[in-house]
Amino acid sequence: MSDPGGQKEGWTVLALNAGSSSLKFGLFRAGSGSVETIVSGSVDAIGEETGRFTARDGNGALRCNENREISDQEHALDCVSSFLDRADLVAPQVIGHRIVHGGPDLLRHCYIDDAVIANLEGAAQFAPLHVPAALSGIRRAKTHFGNLPQIACLDTAFHANLADVARVLPIARDLETRGLRRYGFHGLSCESILHRLGSGVPSRTIIAHLGSGASVTAVRNGASADTSMGLTPAGGVVMGTRGGDLDPGVIVYLLRQKKLDADELEREIDCRAGLLAISRLSGDMRVLRNAAETNADSRLAIGVFCHSVRKEIAAMAAVLGGADLLVFTGGIGENDSQTRLEICAGLGWMGVVLDEARNRGSENPIGGHGGLQVLALASQEELQIARICVAVLQGRLFAASRRGKISG
Repeated sequence: MSDPGGQKEGWTVLALNAGSSSLKFGLFRAGSGSVETIVSGSVDAIGEETGRFTARDGNGALRCNENREISDQEHALDCVSSFLDRADLVAPQVIGHRIVHGGPDLLRHCYIDDAVIANLEGAAQFAPLHVPAALSGIRRAKTHFGNLPQIACLDTAFHANLADVARVLPIARDLETRGLRRYGFHGLSCESILHRLGSGVPSRTIIAHLGSGASVTAVRNGASADTSMGLTPAGGVVMGTRGGDLDPGVIVYLLRQKKLDADELEREIDCRAGLLAISRLSGDMRVLRNAAETNADSRLAIGVFCHSVRKEIAAMAAVLGGADLLVFTGGIGENDSQTRLEICAGLGWMGVVLDEARNRGSENPIGGHGGLQVLALASQEELQIARICVAVLQGRLFAASRRGKISG
């Protein structure tokens, strides 16, 4: 592994955020005090005929907007690296990857080496929609960029210090030694929100990350106190194609009566449930909103989603003993004012009262009452990856300097 150098002036960081069918990326100049966006973009609809590659510069100007068929994550990273070469941009010195699940032995942001790869391969069983995609990106990045340092930025790290009452699952305790515990996810999103709030973050904050994947997290004094997702990203509130928390009897029924094997059960829970299953139309809230006026199943799916999130927000307020701030983020949370309004309609008792005009315009604060404030903020996971890379690099270089040398 080579030394990225340049620690005084900062590093050029390529941040990669691989999803099940997308790859978000950003190239940043990052130091200890600031992060500057050079270019950012996404590769969407991976594996479909209508894939799209888009990129914008740090001022938001469009640099690339192409339709193309993109077969897999490796091909997606090829598109990113080819664009960086064509655009004649500064070469990255370090690559940061969003890792949804690191398993029981990987709970801190860290350099990626062979041992970390082995941990991630084991953790793929807990997040099959996400970890294999990240592993593909790590391997392809090594092919493209050689021995540049690669850093694992873990969603689970934010929740690593959950108290036992929030962490321990109500199953046989010996199973905990096999990694069965509550991990929590969307940690990079939560970290990015707290960074944006800065010193003004109140002691009792609830973050509702609502997108195709969705979770609600209780934050006490800047640290995760509880969160809706558990062992895997399939639990918690209702999501686009994931059912969230299901009665275990449903799983037993599918195994016993429908004779599903493990792979079929996994597809049923991760890919065929949630909004898609209820609406019988789509797992995309935008599609459901467009169809809701004439489609009763779409209206029902939206209602179930809002009901599920509303209950979880109330539960997190109970964990915190009240709430001072509620933040909506994620694709739905940031952009869908009607969904925010419907979720908050039943939360007036705890001070969640939206200003309808400000909510429609996403003009913060979008609401609040009696000491509680409500915000809609963009999740900035790629920026947070860049910040984490700087922190890891500085820690590594500091430790090396204590030994009398700087090494990669």
